[in-house]
Parts: sequence; structure tokens; C-alpha cells
Amino acid sequence: MNQNPFGNNPFGGNQNPFNGQNPFEDILNKIREQEQKNAQNRQNQNSGQKPEQGPEKFDSSGRPVRKRPSFKGLGVALAAAVLVFAGMNCYYVLDEENYAVVTTLGNPQAETQAGLHFKIPFIQNVRLVSKGIKGLPIGYIPETGEAIEEESIMITKDFNFVETDFYLEYMVSDPVKYLYASVEPEATLKMLAQSYIRDTVGVYNVDDVITTGKAVIQSEIKEKLTNRMIEEDIGLSVVNITIQDAFPPTTEVMNAFKNVENAKQGKETAINNANKDRNEKIPQAEAECDQIIKNAEAQKQARINEAQGQVSRFEQMYAEYSKYPLITKQRMFYETMEDVLPNMKVYLVDESGTQKMLPLDSFTASMQSGGATGGAAGSGNGGAAGSGAAGNATGGSNGNAAGGTGQNNNTAQTSPSAGN
Repeated sequence: MNQNPFGNNPFGGNQNPFNGQNPFEDILNKIREQEQKNAQNRQNQNSGQKPEQGPEKFDSSGRPVRKRPSFKGLGVALAAAVLVFAGMNCYYVLDEENYAVVTTLGNPQAETQAGLHFKIPFIQNVRLVSKGIKGLPIGYIPETGEAIEEESIMITKDFNFVETDFYLEYMVSDPVKYLYASVEPEATLKMLAQSYIRDTVGVYNVDDVITTGKAVIQSEIKEKLTNRMIEEDIGLSVVNITIQDAFPPTTEVMNAFKNVENAKQGKETAINNANKDRNEKIPQAEAECDQIIKNAEAQKQARINEAQGQVSRFEQMYAEYSKYPLITKQRMFYETMEDVLPNMKVYLVDESGTQKMLPLDSFTASMQSGGATGGAAGSGNGGAAGSGAAGNATGGSNGNAAGGTGQNNNTAQTSPSAGN
């Protein structure tokens, strides 16, 4: 039997305040018995025997007391599960395409930085909100393309019905307000968009809605809806709104509007082609104009230079003429005759009216050889040559007149008596 670890007096001192009895003796005995039973049970389990059952116990009324099962192992497993769950929920990973809204005891806060973040399990809650652009069809079902008449049919300024489909693009600008400022922010956005769509379409004619006014209508709707979303402040912002299709509700009217649209497109095509042709021909015409101007300027300069050369030549000739006027006059006369006579027919006419043709070949040859004597003067018939040079060789005072020629149809006629 083990000795008392506290000695004879567990409280110290030499005297025993409990009259020599150990007040913990019963507790120590029960602990020893329990240890013995546990050791025996372990031995029985190793040997395959059932553990010994202790004596059956009864309560104060005589009924047997059932032994309650031990929940010690179950509690440990439950505690381990709680720890594992808490460890798995103490962090979260945020990517570039989402916001994170961390709610701590009802206080939300947005987190935008991507990466690994930590949170307090069971106290902080995390909800992810997409940053991407979302689409909202108005007036039709995207999967089937079927029209929703309650949303698409509208009335225009000129009291015509038109079926118009819109596609609204939006994104989350404030994730906290998106989650907590409105119960259904998308439904609110769609309701406001339909209101401004009908309000804007109602101030335009049907022609503008179907053909040329689409861009203006889209711009006005986007501006109005953007300002209203800023006032509502529900965490959504409008990116763009476009008219997918607009057409009358009847086939005949729709075909008529299509023809009008085709005619307008043909008109624009013709205008574009004309502008293209103009842009091609105008530079070509300008280049030709510049070339004509340059050629004219070159010709002008050439004529100016030629005229200046002729003036200079005339001045030089005049200077020589001033020195020797008679010689210069005769030289000029001879040079002129050399140019004129080879192309003329010369006839000799006597007093009786007989005409004789002077052979020009020998006359031209004599002119080219330098002979100045082409005809005979004043002895028997008083004939004179048709050349001014020959008439000059007779020595008479009227020698220059002896060759007096009359030019008519390249023909020179000389009178025989002219030489006297």
C-alpha cells in the first residue's frame, strides 16, 4: 500500500487536526480502485474478453441505475472539427475580377486589393461581387429572341406604335451599396431604364426612331439614366445602352421603312462616291493647271529672251547702218532677194505684149554661185533682168528700178523700157 504523500499530517505540523484521520483517504482509495479497473479492462480487451461489470447499483427508491455512456471522445472529435473548420475559414483569396465585402458584426467594408486576406471565423463574413460588365436585355428574351410586348411596344410623338429592343450594359461601382442599399438593384435599374426609354422615344417621330435618330436617342437615354443612378446611389453605374432593333408592329409598314432606309443608304453611297471622285480629280486638275502655268511661264521667258536677242541684234545692225547706210541698205536688199527670188516665176514682157518665161534653174544657179549679172540692159531691146542685182549692174541711175518687180502670185514682170 502506498504511503500518504502528505505524511502523517497532510497540512503540515506535528499535530493532526482531524484526530489522526486523513480526510482524503476515501478519495485516494476510489482513485486506486478506478485505476485498477481500467488496467483490468485494458487487459481484457487485449485478450478478447469482455470487461468486468461492476456490481449493479440502485437508487434510493430501489430502481437500478443505468450507466450513462461517456462522451469524452465525442467531445474531443467535435472540438477538433471546430478547430479545422475555423482554420479553413480564417482566410480568403481575392482575384482581380471581384470585390470582397467583409462584414464584421454587421459593419460592411469593401476590399479591392487582390491576394490572400485573413478574417476572423464566425465573426467576419465575406461576400464576393463581380467587377465585370453585365448585360440587361429590355424588350426581348436573349435565349430565344422572342419579343416581350409589354416592354418593347411604345408610342412615338406622331402617335405611331413602334417595337424597340434595347440592351443595357452596367457594372458595380460600389459593392457595399450594391449589397445593402437596395434589395434588388438590378430590378431598380431595369425599371428606371424602361421609364427613361419610353420618355425619350415619346418625343421623337417614328421615322427618327427607326432610321436616323437612333444615336441621338441612345445618347439621351444614357445621360438621363446615368444622372438618375447617381441620385439613387445603389452602387450601380451605366456603361452603355444601345437600340438592338426598331421596327413597326406591322409587316407592310416595316417593309416601307426598310425601303426608305435603303434609299437613304443609297444616297449616302452616291455622295461618298462623288466625294471620292472629286478628291481624286481635284488634285489631278490642280497638277495640270500648275503644269500649264509653268509651260506658259517658260514660253513667256523664251519669247522675252528671243525678243531681247532680236532687239540687241537690231541695235547692232542699226549701229553699223549708221556708219555705212548705203552699203548696209544694199546688203539687206540682196539678202532679201536671195530669200524671195528662188520661190518666184519670172516673166519678160516686151512692147508687143509677148511674154517669155525666164529659165530659173540657171538663174538660181548663178545666184548661188555668186554671180550678180542675171540679165542684159539697154542696147537692142532695152530688156532688163528680173533681178535687182542685174539691174544695178547696168550702171544707169535707174538701175535699182530696172529690176522693178511686182509681186503677184509669186510672179515678177519687168518692162523692157525700164532700163533706159
